[in-house]
Amino acid sequence: MESVKQGSACVGLRSSTHCVIGALKRSASSLSSYQKKILEIDDHIGIAIAGLTADARTLAKWMRNECLNHKYVYGSQMSPSRLTTELADIHQRTTQMYVRRPYGVGLLVASYDEQNGKPHLYQTCPSGNVFEYYASAIGARSQSGRTYLEKHYETFDQASKDDLIMHALRALSGCVASGSSSSEDKKDEDEKDSKLTKESGSIAIVGKDQSFVLIEGDELQPYLDRLELEEGTVADAAAGGEAAGEEEEKDDAMET
Repeated sequence: MESVKQGSACVGLRSSTHCVIGALKRSASSLSSYQKKILEIDDHIGIAIAGLTADARTLAKWMRNECLNHKYVYGSQMSPSRLTTELADIHQRTTQMYVRRPYGVGLLVASYDEQNGKPHLYQTCPSGNVFEYYASAIGARSQSGRTYLEKHYETFDQASKDDLIMHALRALSGCVASGSSSSEDKKDEDEKDSKLTKESGSIAIVGKDQSFVLIEGDELQPYLDRLELEEGTVADAAAGGEAAGEEEEKDDAMET
């Protein structure tokens, strides 16, 4: 569980037709590339990971094999609820076996179930628990993202795809690092993680008539530009309000 809390933040949310997951990617140093935090399982399932990336790759490989075997035998896509339940069983078995340690990773599973025509968002943890959510956030500094999702989740049901992506980015922007550090390496890491960029951000969407799509790099930049514009507008409005308040205080002082 502690490894999940120390992993980079991931968020997930869903509407009545689509499900979106987002993740903050980390790099070990300024010389290294960013680790992938969102993995495709099948056309209708994807995962965002918080914790040990190596463990997540092992679980992702198992999930892909299960989906392929089901499609080969039955000729249809595997039910997301069945897959996540079996995944939770794998997590749980490792907690009662001394021959291997538990998987140190938490997953947000974004999926679309063709049988009932609805998107689903599941969260798994190393203990074997699995929950379904309207919206959720896991990982380091995820509390601010979770607070944002709790305030706005009632509007998600009728939201469009672009609106869901923007909500995910707003939640992620509250999870980035802040503050200073005395260590040079830590300082460089904090500077890289202090802002959501096209290199450190990652978004994926799946839903009705929408196969799993990963949005990164230049494809993500237009959404980040829109987010930056919103933040600038809010900052300008706040500055204008403070200036108006100061002028009113001056006028009151002159009148007295």
